Amino acid sequence: MSEFTHFNEQGRARMVDISAKETTVRTAQAKTSIKLTEEIYQKITNHEIGKGDVLSVAQVAGIMAAKQTSSIIPMCHPIPIKGVDIAFQWNVNEHTYELMITSTVKTKGSTGVEMEALTSASITALTVYDMCKAVDKGMVIGPTYLVEKTGGKTGDFFRKEI
Repeated sequence: MSEFTHFNEQGRARMVDISAKETTVRTAQAKTSIKLTEEIYQKITNHEIGKGDVLSVAQVAGIMAAKQTSSIIPMCHPIPIKGVDIAFQWNVNEHTYELMITSTVKTKGSTGVEMEALTSASITALTVYDMCKAVDKGMVIGPTYLVEKTGGKTGDFFRKEI
């Protein structure tokens, strides 16, 4: 296990100094899902939710979240986001309605974008929940997880599918 570097000499939290790290292209992809009712599925796909186009608004919220991650997660560095892509896929079975959300974030810098991808996916799902909660509050979000990350000193990571 690598040395944990988020503590200073006094044992207090600190933001890690990344000034000596190499600048490389770094990407991260995170996924989450939101399980919902058939009624919500129909309203989303038929653009009948009163607050607007759910997927468009959620997509913009996810992009904004990636750019603001360092504002809400204390030890995250503000980094120059070079790209954010959020994709949606419906998994509809006999009585199951699930929206899969994939967020891919890219930068060229000295620290990774895993937290930005995870935050982006999470906020996208929370926005879907917010826009649809008037129809039903029983929606379930998750699991949320890192699918892959590339670049940087620790190398690449690829999760075996959950």
